[in-house]
Amino acid sequence: MTYDLNYVVLGSIFLFGYFLGSIPFGLILTKISGLGDIRKIGSGNIGATNVLRTGNKKIALFTLLLDGGKGAVAIYLITIILPKVFDNNFDMVEFYQCTVAISAVVGHCFPIWLRFKGGKGVATGFGVILSLNLNIGIVALLIWVLIAKVFKISSMSALIAYFLIPILMFYYETELIYFLSSFIISLVCFVQHRENIKRLINRSEPKI
Repeated sequence: MTYDLNYVVLGSIFLFGYFLGSIPFGLILTKISGLGDIRKIGSGNIGATNVLRTGNKKIALFTLLLDGGKGAVAIYLITIILPKVFDNNFDMVEFYQCTVAISAVVGHCFPIWLRFKGGKGVATGFGVILSLNLNIGIVALLIWVLIAKVFKISSMSALIAYFLIPILMFYYETELIYFLSSFIISLVCFVQHRENIKRLINRSEPKI
């Protein structure tokens, strides 16, 4: 019974994280703000960086906060709900936190509503990393902001930050599952940035 229940819980948590992560806030906010379909602007990406290309910094900021927030909320809800459901006799919270963290990022990058063409996972990834380990999340966030401010290349700053996140998790986080989940999230982020990586190598990547 317990064995079957764990798989039911695992599947339910993954789907919960996926569907929460798949909410395309960039698309929703640009449409209701009269800015048009973000998929037809700039790179066509639904993330905050492309929303910024509309010229509306406020909507871009809201997109960034909401995309990051949905990752954090997913982990928060799992953290408080599961122990109550299992009457505090639940010793796998960290594992399911990481499950919902990964699924939220996957949902953002591959939303079923948009034929699996979503964002690149940067903001949502930061939301879950901050929730898993606040100190490492803050350090990674500062690295991202600093490099973006100096070089004005959003993709490069994100890639450097996500390259460092699993390394920081490996050395400073006691929970191995947190390192593994951060590695998977970083891998997804790199896969989603594959075209940016090509342009960075060719020195043709546009600045912010």
